[in-house]
Amino acid sequence: MPFLKTLPENLKHIKDNKFQLSGCATINFYAMDESRFGLLTIARRCLTIKGVKPLVPYQHKFKNFYLYGAYSPVDGDGYTLEFPYCNTDCFEQYLEYFSLHRPKEFKILLVDNAAFHKAKRLKIPDNITLLFQPPYCPELNPAEMIWQHLKKLLANKTPDTLKTLSEKIANLIKNLSAETIKSITGWEIYTNCVN
Repeated sequence: MPFLKTLPENLKHIKDNKFQLSGCATINFYAMDESRFGLLTIARRCLTIKGVKPLVPYQHKFKNFYLYGAYSPVDGDGYTLEFPYCNTDCFEQYLEYFSLHRPKEFKILLVDNAAFHKAKRLKIPDNITLLFQPPYCPELNPAEMIWQHLKKLLANKTPDTLKTLSEKIANLIKNLSAETIKSITGWEIYTNCVN
């Protein structure tokens, strides 16, 4: 895939140019993505005795919110925020808050080609640069695996309210250790290029 072949060269270009001009002390690579979480039950398989059909609770509600998250396959750092929408304003606000997390660190964010990631009015902080993955290739973004991990832990559950769900997810994210994040997102194609 051309993106993976040119990745070391692209990262070197960012390091030699944007990072040098930023005045930051360190540099880090993050996989960033957004995902919807809501009251609609996430149905997953479960184990039962042979011949017994599993019964799980289910609710059909459509209230939801979005998690924006960036996770480093290099050092296991993660930064997640909850927003009501998935749009340019929320993404810009996420970037502003994320830039204040480790403010002397220059952050390279691997993102998909969502329209709001490329909006002309989007203001990107000086210590962040966006690296776009190829279109229609979510399998290249390790942040997708974090969402799968969280949704697996929430499967077959029926939270009463968005507040209850939000608190449950906040607990799960709080308990995501750096080692867990690295084990989920630490793909060699990225860690080798960054190191």
